[in-house]
Amino acid sequence: MSFNASPHAYDHAFEATLESIRSEGRYRVFTDLERIAGAFPNALSRRTGKKVTVWCANDYLGMGQHEVVLSAMQQALAEMGAGAGGTRNISGNHSRMVELEKTIAELHGKDAALVFTSGYVANEAALSTIGSVLDDCVIFSDAQNHASMIHGIRHSGAEKKVFRHNDVDHLAKLLASVDAKRPKIIAFESVYSMDGDIGPIREICALARQYHALTYLDEVHAVGMYGDNGAGIARRDGLEDEVDIIQGTLAKAYGVIGGYVASRASIIDTIRSCAPGFIFTTALPPAIAAGAEASIRYLMRSSHEREAHQQNAATLKTILSDAGIPIMQTPTHIVPVMVNDASLCKKASDMLLEEHQIYVQPINYPTVRKGSERLRFTPTPLHSEEMMLSLRDALLQVFSELNIPLSRADTSRAYA
Repeated sequence: MSFNASPHAYDHAFEATLESIRSEGRYRVFTDLERIAGAFPNALSRRTGKKVTVWCANDYLGMGQHEVVLSAMQQALAEMGAGAGGTRNISGNHSRMVELEKTIAELHGKDAALVFTSGYVANEAALSTIGSVLDDCVIFSDAQNHASMIHGIRHSGAEKKVFRHNDVDHLAKLLASVDAKRPKIIAFESVYSMDGDIGPIREICALARQYHALTYLDEVHAVGMYGDNGAGIARRDGLEDEVDIIQGTLAKAYGVIGGYVASRASIIDTIRSCAPGFIFTTALPPAIAAGAEASIRYLMRSSHEREAHQQNAATLKTILSDAGIPIMQTPTHIVPVMVNDASLCKKASDMLLEEHQIYVQPINYPTVRKGSERLRFTPTPLHSEEMMLSLRDALLQVFSELNIPLSRADTSRAYA
């Protein structure tokens, strides 16, 4: 059937796509929230005017409202103005960016670092550049890698081989199937954000040495929160020196925005010199860079936030599990509550917000597989036990009203 290229025909195609998404119960609606300085994890619903408790923020440690970060940003704003003025090639390398990249390199014990406007851009630009520069390269990608990694690998033009999630034996077979002389990159994550599991970094690094491959590790859900200085899981497990390229974000535990890669000087300089996603993008403003650098420095010194964070994650898992709420047991701070139905997941999220002033987004396809829909909770050091108990009671009530099954028959624990 030919396409009638009229404005109406174009709109019909777009509306058909949206209707398909709506019919599957995965149409995304943004909740209009106003963050309140000094009140995190509370926010104000712009629609109802009521205070809500936010349970799904990636500001994992509340650093987005920490005085150290705010002070650094305010000072840089007053001294250097709002914007960076353009790309770093055109407008120059402002001093806050230089300091930020030095601090990131120090954090990870690497020669150099390069900052991007987001973690997504960092992954896409770095992987696409490295894969294209290495002639006849093969990139081995974990099946559950983030979309930014997948797109970067695709744009590199390199051959891609996908290994089953965290399956070291499958990875070994794929590595063995490739000519030993071909360049190889193994791309994987430390903390996988939807299931909250951890990649087998030690085993993958051993395979990389055996098959002379580069390792590319995404630590976005771990930097700031694991390791003695907040450098991530690789640092925590004493494996940082084994990893060739570490990618991270400034937008989660560090509470600001931006992404980065840290590695050997030659690798960083190659990405800086060749990646369109870096060359043609306006640099982060000085205030953002200053806030991020202050946040990293603070968390390199302070372990209090990390310890409180882990304690609260463990407490929430116990409270929900004891109530029969079907959580996925994870070794990390991520607490997925399984609903396994897109429509029910959206309804549960709506009811929690409208009836209980609890905000958590439904996680549906394509972020997770169809049939594995969930509510993803990310407790912070600033969530109190009272908040956790209120969340438990609200979940029990919503699950009961929607006939979402619990983990066990005993659901006698009272709820409001």
